[in-house]
Amino acid sequence: MSIPGINRRDFLNASTVAALAATVVSSSGTRAASPDENTGHATLKVGDLTAVIGDNSADGEHRAGYNGVWSLQHSAATRSVFVPAVAGLNLEHIVTGEQLEDGKIFFEPRNAPLSFRQLSASAAELHQPPTPTFHVESWTQFQLVAPHYLDMTFRCMAHQPVFPRGYLALFWASYINAPADKSMYFRGGLDGQQDHWTQFCTQWHNDQSTVRHRDDTFEMTFPPDGRDALFKSLSKFRFDLPFFYGNFDDLIWLVMFDRAEGIRLTHSPSGGGANAALQTTNPAWDFQFLVQNPEVMKEYSFRVRTVLRPRCSREELLSEFMEWDETK
Repeated sequence: MSIPGINRRDFLNASTVAALAATVVSSSGTRAASPDENTGHATLKVGDLTAVIGDNSADGEHRAGYNGVWSLQHSAATRSVFVPAVAGLNLEHIVTGEQLEDGKIFFEPRNAPLSFRQLSASAAELHQPPTPTFHVESWTQFQLVAPHYLDMTFRCMAHQPVFPRGYLALFWASYINAPADKSMYFRGGLDGQQDHWTQFCTQWHNDQSTVRHRDDTFEMTFPPDGRDALFKSLSKFRFDLPFFYGNFDDLIWLVMFDRAEGIRLTHSPSGGGANAALQTTNPAWDFQFLVQNPEVMKEYSFRVRTVLRPRCSREELLSEFMEWDETK
């Protein structure tokens, strides 16, 4: 699958310029962060959202190894949608079907060097040089857009031909902070149930975890008798439109993709551990990006728009997706 890259000028568009006046504070809250200052993370505020974007470093309650969106909170909420110690939109795995048993390699994006750079008052970028085992270089840009959008643009490039099974998959985890409803919802269903609103909540970790698009027939292969993994366990459900949402307190978190090809949705009821105070588990609402027959030194990319807003009708959520889809 060949997917063109995204020009940086297209990403830093009029929405970015319009948001330059947004408030930016450092993680300590004591002074404004400069776009050129490499702090490892920064807090961005635009519209109704406050987001902390960061690299793999530890800081206070946040644990080392969890990159991406350390925190995402709506002005109407009292807490972040993501588990405070970890993250959301966290680049978790690089998958080629091999090297699954070594924990450090299994979580290579967590452990490999990663740098943070603030691009503007509303945007930041994470850059991971070619990783030690899979030699994949990546760039992830995050941008807040008023009133309640967080956009992510991901680009990657393989520097070595280490794809013996004919594919490269990348996996993102979002650890949700003890919601009462642990389900993901999407448009799809079983065979013969096209475009149904479908509730997806697996019974336990690694249990029929991954939902493919209706037209996705690619089979990722693995060595026999290897470790279990969310991306290895397939659901009978299929999605028809490339988005999902989940309920969080009085909010909805909607995650939309700029394509269906190569996207897979993944769920765990307990991937984010447990919340002792609320006496429940933290589910993981995850996704994957699959490239078939990847070429060395060729750039692959995709875009995600997430929406964190007060609860609304499914018709309004579908309108959010359709309106964004028309502007891509």
